[in-house]
Amino acid sequence: MNFLVTPLGCGAATPALGRHCSSQIINIDGFKIMLDCGEGTQEQIRRYHQRMQSISTIFISHLHGDHIFGLPGLLSSMHLCGRKEPINIFAPSGLKAALEMFLDTSSVRLQYEIVFHELEVEEPTVVFDNQKCCVIAFPLYHSVPTIGYMIEGRELRPRLRPGVKQSLQLTDQDIQSLMVGNDYTDAEGNVHSNADLLVPPGDGKRYAYCCDTAYNEALLDVLEGVDLLCVDSTFAEDMVQMAAEKQHCTAGQAALLAQKANAKKLLLTHFSARYKDLGVLLGEARSLFAETYLAAEGEMVKL
Repeated sequence: MNFLVTPLGCGAATPALGRHCSSQIINIDGFKIMLDCGEGTQEQIRRYHQRMQSISTIFISHLHGDHIFGLPGLLSSMHLCGRKEPINIFAPSGLKAALEMFLDTSSVRLQYEIVFHELEVEEPTVVFDNQKCCVIAFPLYHSVPTIGYMIEGRELRPRLRPGVKQSLQLTDQDIQSLMVGNDYTDAEGNVHSNADLLVPPGDGKRYAYCCDTAYNEALLDVLEGVDLLCVDSTFAEDMVQMAAEKQHCTAGQAALLAQKANAKKLLLTHFSARYKDLGVLLGEARSLFAETYLAAEGEMVKL
């Protein structure tokens, strides 16, 4: 499975020089979804060679401007560039009315359909499911209703166990035979069972997007064992009181959440513009959780 996360913006509240507001593109074997759509997102799409018309579904975490102000422009550009396919938008209640008002006021008559899914999430809930992935929405802890998203990729086909192709010198024809359920017989007549050579289909990688949220251990159940955890890291530890007041996390709190959830890797995002050098945030997080990385705009992360 090819599961890629590309941050387009990882700044908090306002755009800053070289740092844009929140948005990400998730690509699962060619199926593309967007998480949040802050100001400047469509420029970032072009800068990093993403195709906006390939985005089929948009998930919005909450209705603060730094997560939605790019959406009217993106939807309008999709229309101007000839989009005909419907687009799904999942978001907390209220976005549908706001977007319809904006498009009507600006006299935009879209030639494609927006299918709105307004969410009120009180517990982890499957909100989207297709052959490529399942998306679970869960409540975060912020100053307005805010949703986290767990994206679970699907492995639909078996795959070779690591090292098998080289050790047995399998040909493409051998592999095709295995994929349809046959055992493999080597040149010496030894039979290798299909189950020994293949990993069966099953659930793929899991990615959790938690932006924006205060630290809350109620999240641990849904985040348990996640492959990549992306968490609000607005402040350094010396501003922990402000983080509590604004209902954001510090980088250290993000790391503690990853540690307690037994996450495999942590991706920090939503950085306050006050931090020109993000090294302080990375250092604080890595002191608690070594597998911590900074989200960098345009840099793909592969699960």
